[in-house]
Amino acid sequence: MFLAEGEHMAEEALRSGLVTALLCAEDAQERYQALIASAKERELPVYLLGARVLEAVTDTKTPQGILALCRMPDTGSLPDLPLIAALENVQDPGNVGTVLRTMDAIGNAGVLLSRECADVFTPKTLRATMGAVFRVPVWIAEDLRAALEALKARDYRLMAGALDGTPFYERPADAEHTCLLIGNEGQGLTPETAALAQQKVRLPMPGQAESLNAAVACAVMAYDVLRRRLKHEG
Repeated sequence: MFLAEGEHMAEEALRSGLVTALLCAEDAQERYQALIASAKERELPVYLLGARVLEAVTDTKTPQGILALCRMPDTGSLPDLPLIAALENVQDPGNVGTVLRTMDAIGNAGVLLSRECADVFTPKTLRATMGAVFRVPVWIAEDLRAALEALKARDYRLMAGALDGTPFYERPADAEHTCLLIGNEGQGLTPETAALAQQKVRLPMPGQAESLNAAVACAVMAYDVLRRRLKHEG
C-alpha cells in the first residue's frame, strides 16, 4: 500500500482504480466534497481525521487535508512499448519521478528500474511524478541486466547515454523499439550494464558542465526519439 497525498494525486488515484480508502481532514470536508462523493460512488470508505492524526500520517509540512490509500499497481512484465527508460541506481526521488512524468507526456512508454533506484512509492517520488505513476507502466527489476537481456531478445535496441559515446544527433535511424539506459547521478552506468547496449551516445555539451542531470538527459533523448517517430509516422 502507499499514500497519494494532496488533491491532484488523490484525484488521479481515484481515476486509476487503485484506491482502497480516502482520508480527509475533518475541517476540509466541504472543500473536497467532489472527491468524497467520487469515493462513495465507488463504494470506498472515507475516513475523517483530526489535525494531529493527519499530520502524523502525511509527509508534507503543510498537508492539503486529503489523501488516498492505494494498492500497489501490478509490476509484472512490461508491455510491448515503443520506448522504455531503464534507470540503474538513480538515487534522487525527484529524478525518478521526473522520468515517469516525462514518459507519461511522451505516451506509450514505460519505465524499468533497478532495485537500487529511489522507491517510486515514497512521497517525494510520487509528488515528482505529478500523477504519472498511475498511468505509466513501471517494472522494478530484481536483476536489471537479466531484464535488459530479455528486452534485447524482444528486439529492443538498448541505447546508453555515455560520455565516450558517438554524437547523439548523428545516430542512425532508431529501431522500432528503443530502451534508453540512464545511470546513477554520480557514477553513470555500471560497466556491466553499459556493455549490454548496442549503441552508446553522448549529448553535445559545448558549455563547461561535465554532465547533465540524469532526468534531463533522459528527457532530451526520449523526446528526440519521439520526434523521429512522429516524423516517420507523418
